[in-house]
Amino acid sequence: QVQLVESGGGLVQAGGSLRLSCAASGRSFSSYDMGWFRQAPGKEREFVAAMSRSGGRVVLADSVKGRFTFSRDFAKNTVHLQMNSLKPEDTAVYYCAARSYYSSTYTSGYDYWGQGTQVTVSS
Repeated sequence: QVQLVESGGGLVQAGGSLRLSCAASGRSFSSYDMGWFRQAPGKEREFVAAMSRSGGRVVLADSVKGRFTFSRDFAKNTVHLQMNSLKPEDTAVYYCAARSYYSSTYTSGYDYWGQGTQVTVSS
């Protein structure tokens, strides 16, 4: 198993930036594809970004392309989501996720979840 702990959320004005972090502990970090999801009030959870276990592939939702960057630090067992040019519609609870099985689709199938971190973007 792997345990995930997010940090870095907060309140920011539109156009600002935040950097989310997710620290993983437990089994080998490199055994997992990693993802970020978000859920806004009254809405379903949606995919934001993912990175393959090797770090060789990154997938971003269309709504965040050009604004968000996903990075992975294998030495520290941590992933980061750098969020720039934030918009009020980015307001949500952001969740880090991990999965151990292989799939060419990175938008679903995650086994492990963090507790979430709140991101609020004011207009």
